Amino acid sequence: MSRRETAPRAETVDTATGPARITWLPARRPRLVLAVSHGAGGGIEARDLQALAAALPARGVTVALVEQPWRVAGKKLAPAPKTLDTGWRDLWPALTAPGLPVVAGGRSAGARVACRTAAELGAHAVLALSFPLHPPGRPEKSRKDELLGAGVPTLVVQGGHDPFGRPAEFPPGEYEIAEVPYGDHGFAVPKKSGLTEGRAMELLTAAVTEWLDRLP
Repeated sequence: MSRRETAPRAETVDTATGPARITWLPARRPRLVLAVSHGAGGGIEARDLQALAAALPARGVTVALVEQPWRVAGKKLAPAPKTLDTGWRDLWPALTAPGLPVVAGGRSAGARVACRTAAELGAHAVLALSFPLHPPGRPEKSRKDELLGAGVPTLVVQGGHDPFGRPAEFPPGEYEIAEVPYGDHGFAVPKKSGLTEGRAMELLTAAVTEWLDRLP
């Protein structure tokens, strides 16, 4: 039996903005669902999402990798935030269908969606990977209100060299933050850092696992 123990399955969900897709990585005896979506320029093949999908089912967490309708349609650029929120809201009943608490999450733009909708949808918590606190070089354009307004337990996992906001730039608030040293916005690490990509993903998954284990 594999560590994942149950075969992945894909589910298409109709939303007001087009068909979306959920790839389920089920735990054998799940205690919660972690639903994570991609950013504005990539898909669920992102290294952080794949690392979580590989590691968490063995820890009793079913992972749902969510592809927004624009990505399923093959478009290269994400639509406006309101459209992303609409897609996520329409997906939510499918994510809650297993009858388990759902941790809403995502990377970059997906993290913003999770934060903006968590309270209204009744998310158990929020996992924000590479939260884009501000556009690169524009710290005055802060999106801190989205993060601080999540209204549920929240973990931010941020690369130490993320141009969209380094960990030290984040404001005080009722959330936790974990750092992947030297990581950029995609958690890539330079060779000169002495940190391998594999080790970076181990640090990320360890931080997420420890936080999930502490959730009520």
